Parts: sequence; structure tokens; C-alpha cells
Amino acid sequence: MSPVTRVPVLRGRDAEENVLLRLLDDARAGSGGALLLTGAAGMGKTALLDLAAARASGFRVLRVSGVEPESGVPYAGLHGLLRPVSGAVAALPAAQARALAEALESGTCGAGLVLPAAVLGLLSAVAAERPVLACVDDADRLDAASLDALSFVARRLSCEPIALLFTTRPPPSHAVPYGEREPERFDGEAMRRLEGVPALELRGLDGPAVRELAADLAPGGLAEDLPAALDQIARGNPLALRELIGALTPDQRAGLAAPPAVLPPGGRLWREHTGALARLPARTRWLSLLIAADPALDVATLARAASPACALSVLEPAERAGVLRADGDAFTFREPGMRAVTYHAASLAERRRAHRLLADLLTPGGCHAGGWERLRRAWHRAWAGGGGEEEAGDELARAALAVRWAAGSSGPCVASERRAGFPEPYLALERAAELTARPAVKAERLAAAARHAWVSGRPRAARSLLARLRSPGAPEELRGHVQLLRGSLELLGGETGSAREELLAAARRLLDSHRVLGVRALVRAADASYRAGDNRAFIAIARQAAALRRPDEPAPAQLMFEYLAGMAHTFSGLHQEAAGPLRRVLELAGSVRDPAVLTWACVAGMLLGEDAVAHRLSARAVEEARLRGAASAVPQLLEFTIYPDVWTGRYASVAATAAKGLRLARETGQHNTAAQHLAWLAVSAAVEGDQETCRIRADAAIELADAHELGLAGAVGNWALACLDLAAGRVADAAGRLRAERRNRHVVIRVMSTPHYIEAAARTGDRERAAAALRVLERWVGSTRSPGLRALVSRCRALLSVRPGEAEELFLDALRLHGQGVCAFEAARTHLLLGSALRRDRRPGAARNHLHTALETFERHGARLWTEQARAELRASGEPVRPAADATVSQLTAQQAQIARLVAAGATNKEVAEQLFLSRRTVEHHLRNIFSKLGIRSRVELVRFM
Repeated sequence: MSPVTRVPVLRGRDAEENVLLRLLDDARAGSGGALLLTGAAGMGKTALLDLAAARASGFRVLRVSGVEPESGVPYAGLHGLLRPVSGAVAALPAAQARALAEALESGTCGAGLVLPAAVLGLLSAVAAERPVLACVDDADRLDAASLDALSFVARRLSCEPIALLFTTRPPPSHAVPYGEREPERFDGEAMRRLEGVPALELRGLDGPAVRELAADLAPGGLAEDLPAALDQIARGNPLALRELIGALTPDQRAGLAAPPAVLPPGGRLWREHTGALARLPARTRWLSLLIAADPALDVATLARAASPACALSVLEPAERAGVLRADGDAFTFREPGMRAVTYHAASLAERRRAHRLLADLLTPGGCHAGGWERLRRAWHRAWAGGGGEEEAGDELARAALAVRWAAGSSGPCVASERRAGFPEPYLALERAAELTARPAVKAERLAAAARHAWVSGRPRAARSLLARLRSPGAPEELRGHVQLLRGSLELLGGETGSAREELLAAARRLLDSHRVLGVRALVRAADASYRAGDNRAFIAIARQAAALRRPDEPAPAQLMFEYLAGMAHTFSGLHQEAAGPLRRVLELAGSVRDPAVLTWACVAGMLLGEDAVAHRLSARAVEEARLRGAASAVPQLLEFTIYPDVWTGRYASVAATAAKGLRLARETGQHNTAAQHLAWLAVSAAVEGDQETCRIRADAAIELADAHELGLAGAVGNWALACLDLAAGRVADAAGRLRAERRNRHVVIRVMSTPHYIEAAARTGDRERAAAALRVLERWVGSTRSPGLRALVSRCRALLSVRPGEAEELFLDALRLHGQGVCAFEAARTHLLLGSALRRDRRPGAARNHLHTALETFERHGARLWTEQARAELRASGEPVRPAADATVSQLTAQQAQIARLVAAGATNKEVAEQLFLSRRTVEHHLRNIFSKLGIRSRVELVRFM
């Protein structure tokens, strides 16, 4: 019995695996070929060769790897590759046999075709018995004579049962996007010798593949946001991720300690990088260290550092070796991980000397004196050593806090400073805390560092910094600020109950000394109750806030108090009473710039039915957060831009925003916000009729909701499944989902889903419950001025009408109101319901006009299940409906249509995979089916078609 060959599992390499399998299949059929795999160290080139060898059932597999010591030995590569089959040399013509034997035995051979032809002849002779797979790893380190002969063979395999694979690193001049690795050294000669051989470049793994690989490497599990943090160093490099995970401490794995900031010393990639540095001239290594110590260095500053030598000449060896590349008026490391290795591989004395020189070179002055230039100089002084730590720490803290102020300002000078972005203020404040021996000052700086880390989207660093403040030595006045930050972190990434308690404690400490922050803590505590679906807790907090309100509150505080009052009335079912405070929120919003406060105004606009106002406010909030560099706020703010899009039926926008929000939430460790975006993605999938995607995303959202006490996300996920049931005609299932108490405790989502519930309940005969739900809906809609919401009420009344002729009048009234609004999708649903009613009333001619209108809108939205319902109604009315195959884009599944739109907009397969959380192999599979269904053959044709 033959041994079983274990086939390696490679994450994120589906496309490359398919290419290799096609090459092997062609070779089996006698139409072989060659392929060159390029990519930096650790990208998986050798792993793909292993995969090919494992998949090459029935092949004779030959392998060789280029190694540095033999790169100057002629024919050493051929010797290693062909030695296992050297017995077949006797089958060659005499001249070829002599040439090949001489090359393999003495490393000499005359010029001409004799030797390359002999290599081809030998492989062909071996392949006469069974196909051959020849793998040449690290061809850039192979001797030139061997590579020349093999490249000759590679271009002549079309009629041979031979597959020939090469791997190399791309030359330094080969442009690779950021995050898609470049080599440490390579002169490009191998690429030139292999010209004409098809090449496939290995790029960095995408986000889903990184998470899958991390799960493989850590079967015991990692803290949820740790893979994304590690990928900030690995940048999609599988070996880097493997080495980083292998070096984690138990506390790092559990998320209790900060993740590593550099590749593990002693690992293969560390050795690769330090080896590349060691081969550079000493002066080049010194300037490279300066760039590593300050990536914002420009050429002018480097010139002063290199004087009297020319900096460009000194750095030229690093460029040739692929360590550095020119980028405008600065130099950057080709491999992002190389910068940290360059810095940490230097001795402490060398690093301090570099910082001292940089501090002297960065003389304050000009536009940058109060911003990044000042911070950079203070940073280098703080790391230079030599005494004066307290003074250096004080200056560093002042400079870091000044940059924070500048980042929220405007003007060309500040914009140019922000482009530098080094060092990050939170790191500067952490260093400043390390340099002081004063406990109170140390605590203040650590708290400020944690706040900056959180705002800039680094929750893990923020938690690590906050953990150092748990000692009783923290001043009393700081504890409120720390609790506010800790509660905010918990609100977006932990349990809502503990977040609420932490935020209420912060409010008690802050209301007297920092009024607006204290009120903000109260509102965030209420927000925790809102996300949990705990209406009673929200109302209790609102009452507490009302008792604390003063007549002279500043505008932001006034807005927050009015928001709490309006929301409390809403949760109590007092919608008319809620309208006044909520309208005052909108009036105050014009004088507010704080992104979080603007989101509460957005909610007020939504509850008042002011969809356009809510949309403008949410867009303002996102823009303000971006201007302030508040990366942590963006995922949640994007969530609030979705609500008005849902009400206005812009589901394509919902899907795009939720996908972006989900990606950002995962990157910043905001699991609760991720759950919300997953739920909205499920809603958009339900509208499109993509049943599998809807269920996967809804189940994921509900699972997170249960784990983190998120009544809001759970309610939206449940609503998505009910929408899917309704679209598929499973009205009883839809009614049951929306009636279930456990998943429908959240008041806002219960009201938003009420039209769907009334429709499902009415169609199943549960008129009593449907009528009770309608009364609640009428009370809320009566407090708004929205024609779109009034249209939904009229439609629900029509569904419950029993008097002859009344239903049609109410449907027509709903359509009139829809005409005053902007939600074409809900108007189409009303047309469908009216058309269905007219058809059942034996008025097919009148029904068809409405059904056609509904069908056209559903097709335009890519709503496949609703399209099928409209088609079925038209057929029942006696009208023949054109086959679906003639319906162009509507014949695609919802996911295929989404992929087609993204590709037509210019997205690559990798970008589509990242945005839709699919593998690249799945995207390629869908794309082939899209081309087939639409009768096209290229992306260019797809752009024209779409």
C-alpha cells in the first residue's frame, strides 16, 4: 500500500493553488509548461511548491533550492536537480550526453545549444515513463549557468508532459503596493534570465485569510482583535504571522498584555533582515538607523546627517539591496517590518547616539514649531539618554498635547504636520510617563496616553495603559476620566451592563468638576442601556439627568439633556411628548461639532422622521471624526449613517457602509459595533434575496449579541431573518420571529419592523395582534412629519381593512404619500400588495399596472425574491412574463450582482473578497459564472454592461 501524501492547507492561496493544479493537469495531458512564483521571503513560495508536489499524483518530482554558497559554482543547480535521474543520460544523443555529463561532473561546458537541449532531452526521456514536476526554489540564488539552461527548457514545454516551477524574489525596482512584500536584497538578474516564463506574484494575505491562519496557528484561540494587531507587523506575510504567534506570551494570547511591536529576534525573518543589513557598508547602516528612528526624515535632514558625504550616495547600496526606496523627498523601508528590525537590532548605544543626532538636527522653527516638528525633537531628546529625564519628559508631554490640539484645527500648516504623523502622541505620552518619578504626573500622562490610543483606534494599547492606572496611587480627580474611558472601551467591545456601571461611576465623579464630560458619561451610560435594549435603565438614567440639569448649561450639554428626555419619552410610548425635546436637539445640533454628540442628534432626526436631516448629521459626524483623527469613533458613526439609508431604501449604500464599518470595527477591537454592522449586512442581504448570506450574517450578529448583552444587534439580526422570510413568502415564520419577545425587546427596532410584522400577521389571519401593533405605529408616526412613514401606516391600514373598496383607497393613499417621499423600494412593495389584492378581486387589468411597476423597481434594486413574487403575481393575473434569462443583471444571484457592481467599479478580486468577507477563490468562481450568464468575456465588457 502506497503511503498517503499529506496535502498542506494554505490559507488565502486558493487562486494560486488553482493555477498550479491547471499546470499539473496540462502536464498530465502532455501540454506542459512553466511558472515563476515571485514574492518576498515568507510569502509562501516554498509552501506552494510543497503543495504542487503533494498534488502531483503519478509524477516524478525533482527539486532543488538555490543557496548562497553555491551561487558561484557553475551547474551546481543542475547537479542538485538532475542527479536523481542521471541514469537516463545514456538515452541522449552522444554529443548531448557528453555535454551534460561534463557539466554535472566538472562544472564546465562549451557554449551553444548542446547543454540546454540535453537538459530538455533528459527531462523528456524521464517524462516518457510518467509526467515530471521540476521545482526550482530560490532561483535568484541559483548559479547563472544552471538558470540559463533551465530557462531555455521552460520556454519549450508546450508539447511535453513536464511542469517546471521556479520561485524568486522580485527585484527592488519591481513596484509592489504597501503591504505586499518586497525583498531585502536581489539584483533582478534571475527575473531577466527567466524572461518569457509566465509569472505569478504572491501578495499579502487578506483579512479573512489572516484570521483563518491565526486560528490554525493558535488552536487554543487568541484574543479577538489580536490577529489584526499582529498583521500590522506581518502585513499579510504568512511566515511573519507564524513567527509572531509562536513568540506570544500567555498574557499576550489572552489579550492581557500589549502585542509585540517587532518580529521575534532570532526568527527566520529577523535573520533575513539583519543579514541584509550586515551586508551594507557601515555608513549606509548608520543612515538606515536614522531613518528607522524617525521615518519622517526628509532628504535635506539626511544630507546634514551624512555631511560631508552625499546622503544619496551613501544610501545607494541600501536601494540596490532592496532595503530602502526613495519616496518623494524621503526614504522608506520596502518591508514595513524591516524598520523595526533595523532599529531594535542596533545596540542601545547606537540608538541613543542616533536620537541625540536627530534631536540636534531637528531645530525648532517655522511652521512646524508648535506641532509635529516640536514633538519629533522632544521625542528624540526623550530617548537620547544622558540625564535630564524629568525635563525631557515634561517637554515631550507638552509637545504631544500640543499636537493633539493642532490635529483638531485647520489650515495648511497643520495639514502638512499631520502628514508626518510621527511619533504618535499616545506613544510620546507613554514615554513621558516613563521619564517622571512624580506619581501624580505619571498617572496623568498614562491616562492621556490611553485616551489618545483609544481615539486613534488602538483599543488594546489603551487597555494596557489603563491597566497601569489601577493602583490606588492615581489622583482622585483622574479617576473619573479613567472610568469614562474604561466605560467607553467596554461599551464598544465588552458587556453593556458593566459599561453602564463604569460610566455611571464616571459621571458621579465628573459632574461637578468637568460638567460636559460628566453629562457625556451619563448619556453613554444610557447608550449602553439603549444597546442592551434595557428601556427601564435608560428611563431611570434620563430621570437622574433631568434632576441634575441647570439653566445655564452649554450647548453640547443642553443637547444631551434634551436627547435623554426625548428618548425617555419615546421608550415610554409618549411620542407626542418626545417630539419637543427631540426637535430642540436638532436646533442645537448646528452649534455642535463633537462627533458623538452629533450622532445623538442623528437619532433624534430619525425618530422625528427627518431622514434627510439625520443623513446630513451622520455625515457631519463622520467628517468631524476624520478631521480630528478619531479612528475609534468612525465604525460607530458609520452605524448611524445606516439608519436613514434603511428608511429611504438605499440598501446598496447600507451594504457598502456596513461592510466598511465591520472592517474598521474589527480592526479597532469594537466587537459590539461589529455585531451591529453584521446585522445590517444581514438586512441588506435579505432585501437582495441572498438567503445563505443573510442567515450567516444574522446568526453571527445574534451570537455576538447574546455574548455581549446587545439587544439592539440581536433585534436587527432577527428583523433581517424576518425580512428574508417575508420576501420568500414564509409569512408565518416572519410573524413568529417578529412576535418573539426575547428578540424584540428593543423599542426602536420593534417600531421600525412593525410594518413587516403587520403585513405578516395580517396575511396569517392574526388581525388582533396586527391591529394592536398598528395602534403603536400610528402613535409614533403621528409625532413625525414624514410622508414615507405615513404611507406605511396607510398601507398597514389597507392590509387590515374589511370594508369593500376601503383597502384599495388606503393603498392608493399610501402610494400618493410614497410619491412625496424618497423610498422607491417601499413604494414598490405597496404596488405589489395592491396589485395582489386587485388580482384576487378579479381585476387583473388594474392589477398588472401596479405589478409591472413593482417588478421594475425590484429588478433595479437586485431584490431577487421580491422580483420572483412580482413575476408570480403577473403570471397569476394572466400575463406572460418574459423569461428570467432575458432580464440581464436580474438573472444574477444577489451576491453575484454585488460582485459584478464592485468589479465594474474597478475593484480587484482581492478588494472584492475583503469587502464582502469572501475568499478570493469564491470571488473568482462567482466572476466566471457572471461572465457566463451575461455572455461576456472580460472585465472591460462587464464595465460596459453594468
